Amino acid sequence: MRGLSLRARFPCSRRSLLTAAAVVPLTAAAAAGDGGLPQAARIAGATGPAGEQSYFPRHGSYGHRTLAYDLRLGYDPDRAWLDGHARIRAVARDGLNRVELDLARLKVGEARVDGEPVAVHRRDGKVLLTLAKPLAAGQPFIMDIAYGGRPKPVSTPFGGVGWDRTGDDHDGTLVASQPVGAPSWFPCNDRPDDKAAYTFSVTVPRGHHALANGTLRERQEVEDGVRWTYHHPGPMATYLAAVYTGRFGEASLTDAGADGMPVRIAYPADLAAEARYDLARQPEMLRLFSGLFGDYPFESYGAVVVDADLAAPVENQTLSVFGRNHVDGQRSWETLVAHEIAHQWFGNSVGLADWRHIWLNEGFATYAEWLWSEHLGEDDAATLARRAWLDLSARRQNLRIADPGRRHLFDDRVYVRGACALHALRLAVGDDSFFRVLRTWHAAYRGGSADTAAFLAHAEGVVGRPLGTVLQPWLFERSLPRFDAG
Repeated sequence: MRGLSLRARFPCSRRSLLTAAAVVPLTAAAAAGDGGLPQAARIAGATGPAGEQSYFPRHGSYGHRTLAYDLRLGYDPDRAWLDGHARIRAVARDGLNRVELDLARLKVGEARVDGEPVAVHRRDGKVLLTLAKPLAAGQPFIMDIAYGGRPKPVSTPFGGVGWDRTGDDHDGTLVASQPVGAPSWFPCNDRPDDKAAYTFSVTVPRGHHALANGTLRERQEVEDGVRWTYHHPGPMATYLAAVYTGRFGEASLTDAGADGMPVRIAYPADLAAEARYDLARQPEMLRLFSGLFGDYPFESYGAVVVDADLAAPVENQTLSVFGRNHVDGQRSWETLVAHEIAHQWFGNSVGLADWRHIWLNEGFATYAEWLWSEHLGEDDAATLARRAWLDLSARRQNLRIADPGRRHLFDDRVYVRGACALHALRLAVGDDSFFRVLRTWHAAYRGGSADTAAFLAHAEGVVGRPLGTVLQPWLFERSLPRFDAG
């Protein structure tokens, strides 16, 4: 194991907080826009966060919108070598003479656009494809990029994120890309609001498994190993795409699930009993959250326990990942299992227009932990909210969680105070209206991206009255408000 790299990394999934630099007006609910996406989501995706400085200005491009990634990967664990071919279908937003993609360290061998070779240049973690013939606004195009090398995590203020090796003998791999680790293993438009469909064809040595988002379409013996092919129609942000390789035991929880959907789990062989017990109630969680938040948004779900200790579980679309330290055969970490499942609705299906709005992911998933506790007949959300408030009140009051700043992106207070903000809303409007807000929020933005202003407008539109006095102090002020008993 690489203790520093694995335990210090992956801050992304336990708790986070909200902060905002300015008060966002609470307006009427967002109107529907092009392609069935709400107007706020469409504008954010097309033009970038208006008037906002990105937390990661070197990542992503607004020159094109991605439709699909087809990733054909071959991985040799002995050499830690990845050979890749990415076919990327995209649409130009405006006229383009050059296409920008994010790719860290790995070398590009050849690139084509619509079958024609193009000049390739590298600069500051970017692959720049200079086109012989400009693309018109709205024009679809296909990029083919051959690349390879020894992938390593991308350095960030939170430690390295992205592709890493697992196991005492380093013969396995994991991907944990939040927030900007996707370029560690494939060329991409690395923005949270650029969502696409994905196909993964991963060839590994015989005796090894490959796991990825979506549904296994084919497992085929080939000359140099076994090729595993998965497909996920998405839409999915780049940071949620994941591939795991190594030696896994597998099981399917087919006796239950959301509408009978099997839940697949994978784990190191020595943790089989513990993993099957600790993850066994995932189908029940899916049923609970489907009732509270709306139908499960994807075609599959599963969880992977990797042969490494992780600082926190990791949010990936349709395929959450846990460290072996999160499995003990006693369900000691079950609230985190619920947290990751809730992300399928909030964070994955309803994504972020920009990273500053991360409380919409983490506050919602943390509140789902409290709802799971209520469901089990343990502490109710009110008790947990009061306990969380006491903890927050004893800590420094220096965050506005609707815009926490990059340094505080994964601050535990973002997660907890975000959940408290939701509980304050629940107290103010009552259970019927509160859960109607959550269900209709997911229904309105399913498959899209949104921001804090859109959520506040949506909640006001559903409830039918202003909510500024309820939510503004929790989201946009540094000092900690008190709960209104309602």
